[in-house]
Amino acid sequence: MIQDRPLILGIGGTPRRGSSSERALAISLKAAEDRGARTILLSGAELLLPMYMPGQQQSDQASRLLSALRECQGIIISSPAYHGSISGLIKNALDYAEELRADARAYLDGIPVGCIACAGGWQAVGQTLAALRTIAHSLRGWPTPLGAMLNTSTALFDANGNCTDTATKHQLETVGHQVIDFVRTQRLGRQRTQSTPADTRV
Repeated sequence: MIQDRPLILGIGGTPRRGSSSERALAISLKAAEDRGARTILLSGAELLLPMYMPGQQQSDQASRLLSALRECQGIIISSPAYHGSISGLIKNALDYAEELRADARAYLDGIPVGCIACAGGWQAVGQTLAALRTIAHSLRGWPTPLGAMLNTSTALFDANGNCTDTATKHQLETVGHQVIDFVRTQRLGRQRTQSTPADTRV
């Protein structure tokens, strides 16, 4: 049943289809699917949104993003490193979360956020992962314990998008697993709280 399959939203990539960051995101989402999640991947042209401005009329693509942000129980973000931080494409998409500020669940409050950074060197990828974690905290999300760091200076994917590096694949799958496991842990905690008489709670 759908209610038993949490929705995990993936946001990432570049305007170019098949980028390393998009392929990495797809692997993490597949790992979450393998543990029972439903997934949505928004990447490439789907993230070519108008520059975010509060109060503006939303485009169809922006409305789809906002709907997915509101519905999801977890999120995975994958960004290339642009000059030591996340790309403008990904930052602008995340800026749209400001429209959720007055929701019952404001921003990404309390949901797990898997972070993936891709760069052609370790310094840039480390800075980008740190930026993603900071943004997740700012949106009230919970970054997963493991953040995936991909050094794309060497080939990590084949022509079909399969990861050819065992350690990298493990990182990406672990991010997906941690997001869905966190969602289920939260759900179990809420169920136990609701089933416990109020006068016995600590």
